[in-house]
Amino acid sequence: MVREIAVQSVTEAICDMCIQANHFLSSDMEKALREAKEKEEKPLAAKVLCQLEENLKIAAEEMIPICQDTGMAVVFLKVGQEVHFTGGDLTEAVNEGVRQGYEKGYLRKSVVKDPLVRVNTKDNTPAIVHCQIVSGDQVEITVAPKGFGSENMSRIFMLKPADGIEGVKKAVIQTVMEAGPNACPPLVVGVGIGGTFEMAALMAKEALTREVGSHSDKEHICRLEEELLTQVNALGIGPGGLGGGTTALAVNINTYATHIAGLPLAVNLCCHVNRHRTCIL
Repeated sequence: MVREIAVQSVTEAICDMCIQANHFLSSDMEKALREAKEKEEKPLAAKVLCQLEENLKIAAEEMIPICQDTGMAVVFLKVGQEVHFTGGDLTEAVNEGVRQGYEKGYLRKSVVKDPLVRVNTKDNTPAIVHCQIVSGDQVEITVAPKGFGSENMSRIFMLKPADGIEGVKKAVIQTVMEAGPNACPPLVVGVGIGGTFEMAALMAKEALTREVGSHSDKEHICRLEEELLTQVNALGIGPGGLGGGTTALAVNINTYATHIAGLPLAVNLCCHVNRHRTCIL
């Protein structure tokens, strides 16, 4: 049975999620920051984590963005194959939701129409839209505003199969080390392994939207997530780059099949706010 969904409902949902994601930290990130503060042994690092919590509290009470860089809107759509959209074009509806959200929420508009001419679009559109067809008659929408302090520190590696798991570890650690304080730690480290050049980057991006504290259901990947988190935090970069044992709050890894001749790897870093919201229509 085909289920009809008006694209206006997509616009309304995205508008609300843009505002919510930029003003309120998700519950999993709040919990992770609180636990990190309780475990942090370095006084200065603990003080920085307290200041981050205070910033989040003020942002919520005053209804101001939790970061001045309100990001480029990345939108993941999982569309059930039984869904029929009515009332207009889906991509236009997504962009209209972003436009309305950034205007109603008084959020900074950070998108330029052309990467070389650099003229601001003045409404934070177009969004980055990733659409996947899945089974069922529902639409899952995830909005993840991505700031470019951390985005600029992200990397992709086309490793050789012989590099193996040690090569993966080395590349992830190298990325975090080179980023230092520039990605606004404590971080969430999204990693994509496998697929192709572009697939690895997409997996790394989507890994950032996974709940902090959750792990891959693949046992060897779960172990790798835990090991990498320990190694990243042993770097001593710490909150704000001022030292300490909390350089990252999580390492989330997504994987996919790949070619016999390659080992694509992408590392997408995100700052301590790691904004994302999800709803189901």
